[in-house]
Amino acid sequence: MKLIETDKDTLLKPLQTVTGIVERRHTLPILSNVLIERKQEKISFIATDLEIQITTSAEDNHAGGEEYAVTVAAKKLQDILRALPDKARVVLEMGENRLHAKAGKSRFNLQTLPVEDFPKFPESTESQGKITVQQKELKHILSMVQYAMAQQDIRYYLNGLLLLVEEDYLRVVATDGHRLAFALMKLQAPQMKTEVILPRKVVLELARLLNDSDEPVTVEILQNQVRFSFSDVILVSKVVDGKFPDYNRVIPTGYEKQFVINRVLLLQTLQRAAILSNEKFRGVRLILTTGNLRIVCNNSEQEEAQEELELQYDGEALDIGFNITYLLDVLNNLNNETVQCSFGDANSSALISIPGNDDFKYVVMPMRI
Repeated sequence: MKLIETDKDTLLKPLQTVTGIVERRHTLPILSNVLIERKQEKISFIATDLEIQITTSAEDNHAGGEEYAVTVAAKKLQDILRALPDKARVVLEMGENRLHAKAGKSRFNLQTLPVEDFPKFPESTESQGKITVQQKELKHILSMVQYAMAQQDIRYYLNGLLLLVEEDYLRVVATDGHRLAFALMKLQAPQMKTEVILPRKVVLELARLLNDSDEPVTVEILQNQVRFSFSDVILVSKVVDGKFPDYNRVIPTGYEKQFVINRVLLLQTLQRAAILSNEKFRGVRLILTTGNLRIVCNNSEQEEAQEELELQYDGEALDIGFNITYLLDVLNNLNNETVQCSFGDANSSALISIPGNDDFKYVVMPMRI
């Protein structure tokens, strides 16, 4: 039975969209597969890892075709399509529990698994809140904080990102317990207060899939789920169960030791110093005196890097240590010209922000060096 006949890009594009969450070797073999189904003149591609489900669609020029559903190894089919010549015509046929892919004189027979074993998400209908923003806006605000998420913390709620809708603002917060990033954006209309913790994998998938465009993305908060709808993509994710830390208590206020500096200049200076930082502890000392910032890195081979920057500062002297990776992360992920650095004492967290703008704050704890 012929399923599809089309050019390779028509199949490859939706496959690349959904296969980002697919593991090649999974304890459940069906989770390595993509579900391809035709319903009501539309071909859908669905992948899931039991936490996230991504659905997208492809054009179907096969008018009057039968409805069907098949599951096949997602990465294998994607690799086959990638390896075919540009603009190749591809035919997918089904027979004897095999998916046959044909292009020119190439033939591939792929194993299929029963469609009824594919664990589709139960669709939640209880909407607790819904916002629509531009894709580039959501992509940008996520990029400003996502690097601060924990990776494999035993406090599982830190391995994700807080998404908070309140009145006419969307706030996003990420922390790994050593640093915290906060960003907000204004919404077009006031909303009911809703908050969820998005899993780390979902945030990284959104960063990959969202476009730098004015096209809309709808974010719908459901019962234990969040649904993102944009372009031809529907991404549904379970949310992390847990209580996110009170970020307002972490963000310091009233710091008087502060200076404004060119972001790229500070970034490049820290990148040079980091070459001789300790590979394990990644420590850097910032020594702040009137009109001057000295940056010092040492390692276990007694090697040392020193950099000096002139700046407008006439407050008290300060000698404070940080993990240099945490400073590089924030400077790499902002795109404005200058940053403001504010300090309490050598034992207090530092605050990095955008001058004259309260839409972003980054708090980093000091370390003893």
